[in-house]
Amino acid sequence: MIEAAIAGAVAGLAIAVPVGAIAVLIIQTGLTRGIRAGLAAGAGAATADLIYATLAVIAGLGVTQLIGPLVGPLRVVGGIVLIVIGARGLASLRSPREVIPTDEAGRVHRPHRRTYLELLALTLLNPATVIYFAALTVGLPRLGGLPERLAFAAAAFATSLLWQSLLAVFGAALGRGSGQRLRRPTTIFGNAVVIALGILILIDGLRSA
Repeated sequence: MIEAAIAGAVAGLAIAVPVGAIAVLIIQTGLTRGIRAGLAAGAGAATADLIYATLAVIAGLGVTQLIGPLVGPLRVVGGIVLIVIGARGLASLRSPREVIPTDEAGRVHRPHRRTYLELLALTLLNPATVIYFAALTVGLPRLGGLPERLAFAAAAFATSLLWQSLLAVFGAALGRGSGQRLRRPTTIFGNAVVIALGILILIDGLRSA
């Protein structure tokens, strides 16, 4: 059980630590909407890792045969969604049409449940995660029965959640320290990065679709 948990913890960090579009979105959420919204975003991403890790440890490589053909199309969808999110973020800086409640620090107020679900859905659009977990669990014969496999998935979730939460805290601290003068340029930069990553994901998805 302990060995399975350790393996899951390492796997969770390995899938969560590389900086990508989701990490940028979590930091951006913490920066513009505060620590609670950032933590909600991080929890959504970590929950997606939990879902995929659980599918992988239960179904093994069989799940890759089902999801494999969907990787390309889902990456196309994910890339488009990221581009739209980034574009909307940039547009919100210049559009006075929509009045969004903010606090005294200028952070946007939005239901945390919505933020959680948005990041959960967006992270689920990367099915390569379940293929990664499935390949890893097949290569770890010591996982044993169902309790050990569930311990693997739970540990992967815990370390993923820890890392995503650190990203949220970093974003919130950056937003708190930058003040209003730097919040606008950092928001522009963050959304531009999201758009760029979305374009790269879209191109990669079109090539593999």
